[in-house]
Amino acid sequence: MKAEARAEGIQGSFESKARNLGRGKYGRIFKMAHTPTREEYKKTCYIAALGMVVLGAVGFAIMWIMTYLPNHF
Repeated sequence: MKAEARAEGIQGSFESKARNLGRGKYGRIFKMAHTPTREEYKKTCYIAALGMVVLGAVGFAIMWIMTYLPNHF
């Protein structure tokens, strides 16, 4: 019996939070959220890919400097 009461309390707490999900401090964010258009998605993918390329290039340059320079000086 005690386990049932605890489970019911947990479920009740979860349901009350779920009911108020769109009204609390995150309500405005949920109302503004939307599925991105194809153009927005393309821009996001482009920027993410560009960031990965830049970080990869910086990492490669650092690796090359750390392996090449100590052997020649």
